[in-house]
Amino acid sequence: IGSDGIVLVNTGSATTTDQVLAALKTLTDLPIRYIINVDAGADFVGGNEKLAKAGYTIFTNALGGGATALPNGGGASILSHDSVLREMSKVKPAYASGALPNEAFFTPRKAIRMNDEGLEIFYQPAAHSSADSFVLFRASDVVVAGDVMDTTRFPVIDVANGGSIAGEIAALDRLIDLTIAPTPFIYKDAGTYVVPGHGRVSEQMEVVDYRDMVVLVRDVVADLMKQGKTLDQIKAARPALPYETRYGTQAGATNAFIEAIYKSLQAKKS
Repeated sequence: IGSDGIVLVNTGSATTTDQVLAALKTLTDLPIRYIINVDAGADFVGGNEKLAKAGYTIFTNALGGGATALPNGGGASILSHDSVLREMSKVKPAYASGALPNEAFFTPRKAIRMNDEGLEIFYQPAAHSSADSFVLFRASDVVVAGDVMDTTRFPVIDVANGGSIAGEIAALDRLIDLTIAPTPFIYKDAGTYVVPGHGRVSEQMEVVDYRDMVVLVRDVVADLMKQGKTLDQIKAARPALPYETRYGTQAGATNAFIEAIYKSLQAKKS
């Protein structure tokens, strides 16, 4: 939030837009100017249309023609990597046109400047899915990570939609690189804040711990595969056991993670 208005990363589900708008009203009367989508999931983009319409574009149209001639009908711009637009375009029933990103970029990095602050959007290929990005607020020292990181469960790796264990680990490594620990004044603040797709706001060492967990479980599954174990045998061996009480409490979370690692490593071999 700043003099240019609100930059909103993700919009939540369609059922929570009124709550989001009410929460924003407690912070500022300024309009939403930009919405940035870091994921194509309905829980990230479901509120796009309503929240964009509640905002105002930063662009002007010198040729006239009213709001219909302006980007996104005069509402807030929706910005994402092209992969998010492509995934949203596949959904049935289709999203309304006003819900789709009207600014899509193809490069690994997109930078804009809003509210006297540099914002960088980094595309993370083949991580949790084929449509993941991070948003770094440079002056605020905050990174929005999307579902690459989820402090409530093991990562959800959607192999069918382009996700992979290698891409997930690479994305977590990149996330660590984007963060700064509060050294040497370790008691002064938390350093870079990381906002995960679900769960609590985290700091660098929590991302490191999460990455190390993913790597350790990946290595155990890979070793069991080398021994010729089947997927069912690997699940029975419980390779994620040390972390199940923390990340495996949701029904099916552990088995889904193990299966995604197995399928991902199997695909890599072939």
